[in-house]
Formats: sequence, structure tokens, C-alpha cells
Amino acid sequence: MKVFSRGRVCGLVVALLLAGCEAAPGVANDASARAEAERLDAEFASRIQVARMAREEALTAPDGWTGLTGLHRIELRSHFIGSAPGSGIRLGHGPAQLGLLQSGDGTYAFTPERGVALTLDGTPVTGRVLLRSDRDGGPDWLEFDDGRGALSIIERSGIAFVRVRHADAEARRRFAGLEYWPIDRNWQIEATFTPAAPGTRVDIANILGLVEPTVSPGTVRFDRDGVTYALQALEGADGGLFLILADRTSGRGSYSAGRYLDTAAPGADGRVVLDFNRAYNPPCAFTAFATCPLPPDGNRLDLAIEAGEKAYRPAH
Repeated sequence: MKVFSRGRVCGLVVALLLAGCEAAPGVANDASARAEAERLDAEFASRIQVARMAREEALTAPDGWTGLTGLHRIELRSHFIGSAPGSGIRLGHGPAQLGLLQSGDGTYAFTPERGVALTLDGTPVTGRVLLRSDRDGGPDWLEFDDGRGALSIIERSGIAFVRVRHADAEARRRFAGLEYWPIDRNWQIEATFTPAAPGTRVDIANILGLVEPTVSPGTVRFDRDGVTYALQALEGADGGLFLILADRTSGRGSYSAGRYLDTAAPGADGRVVLDFNRAYNPPCAFTAFATCPLPPDGNRLDLAIEAGEKAYRPAH
């Protein structure tokens, strides 16, 4: 039997190890691929987290959705507005007598009470002013309480409302934060956009029960687990798409009335990316004073989308 010296044994071990490395170049390649995948996952998660922080800041800003304090239907040609009992439109926060709102023939005029300091989109109000609604180039914001409160006119299905916000809104002061499903790149899905005929409209109901025919630029289709799903798209910002959808998590983890999703503009080849990690709650999940559009019938998916924003749980 041969006897090897300790040095020779160590040399043989090193040689075998080096030979093993040279014989398996795929091992190094696999490690490099894993490192690159981890880097991309980290970048993806970082972008999502930044967007989520920005969303929470926007919701809780003084002019964010949690700052709404009232939504009042304009039923008469004249309404006195103020926080005092007996006001035709009563404010939750603000001066006891704010002024007189008059409407007629699609126009809205406001006359302030004497001694009340108001601004209209930042300009001091000294007398009767006209307010544009959100269907007439506005809305103009009439500000009170040194800018902490404001009101505007909005129109839905031909019905006008006074929308009021205030920095002291209870929903804003008691905001409880947002909850999400874990970030998952598998919920970033490439889809196909099919344009509709120009002028195509789809009936969109809102949380108030009003229905408005709304322009739909086309349909988005995507595959998940071998099944194809379709979503009727609405016009979004900067040429992008706005999707209103409900799924199997609606009322079972996500907001019962559905969620929203924005996309970039579809490519020339019709490709569009749906990142359900960015699905978010409509404003009515946070306030009773919003007029949220609801998913059209075709946008109720037989699919559990466990990604994006969960149902909001307000502080008690």
C-alpha cells in the first residue's frame, strides 16, 4: 500500500477542487444569473415602495381624498352655506355663515357674508364671484379658514354637488395607513390592447347610483394560469389606460367595490403592462364624500388577484 505525505495529499485535494471548478462553468453562470435576478427584484420592489409612499402622502395631504368633509346636492336655486344650524348646506368645519350660493342655467355664483375672508384659487374674494364646475373648465376652489377649508362644484350625470374639504377632516386626522399584499413580480403581466371604434362608450355606474356613458378606447386582454381575461379600458392620463376592476378578492381582502389600475400608453404593437402590485382603492374606500366610478359588468374577473392594495381599515 502506498503512503502519501501530508503535503502531497493537500496538493491532490487542491488539484481536484480546481478541476471541479473548471469542469462546471455553469455553476458560476447560475450564481451570476441568480445575483442579477435578485438585483432586479430589489429594484422592482424599491420602485413599488416609492410609489406606495407617494400614494399615502397624496391621500393625507390637505387637498387629498381623506380631507373631504361634505358632498351636498344642489337642489335649490339658492343655498346659504355655513356651519351654523339651519344652514341650507351645512359645513362640518368653517365659519357659521360663509355666504350664498346661487345657481341657474348651468352657472354658479357665490356671494360671501360680510367680514368673511375668502380666496378663489388663491385670489382674495371681495364680492360676488362665479364658480366653474369640473365640467366647465374647473373646478374652481373657494377657500376659507385661511386656506384650510375649500369648496367646489362638481357635476355627475347632470346633477350638481358642492364638494367640501378641510384640513381638520376626521378621516385625515385618523388615517390608519395602507395595507398591501407582498410585492410579487409574477403579478406584473404583459397584456394586449385592442382599440375600439372611435366614440365607443361604456356605461359606468358610480357609488351614488348614477350612470354615465364613458368613452372607452378599447379592451385589454391578459393570460393567467392558462386562462384569458379581458378588461374594458377607460381613458387614463398621458395617453395611458384607466382600468376599474373587481376580482375574487373583492370583499375578501380587497375593497368590496373594486380597485383601480393605471397603465402607460400601449405600444404601437398593442402591448401594455399590467402591474397589479400597483392596484389601488378608489377614494370611496376612505371617505363617504367621493363619487367613485364602479367596475363595468365585464370587468368583474373570476380570478383572485392577491396583489396591490388591500381593503382599508380605518382607525376606531
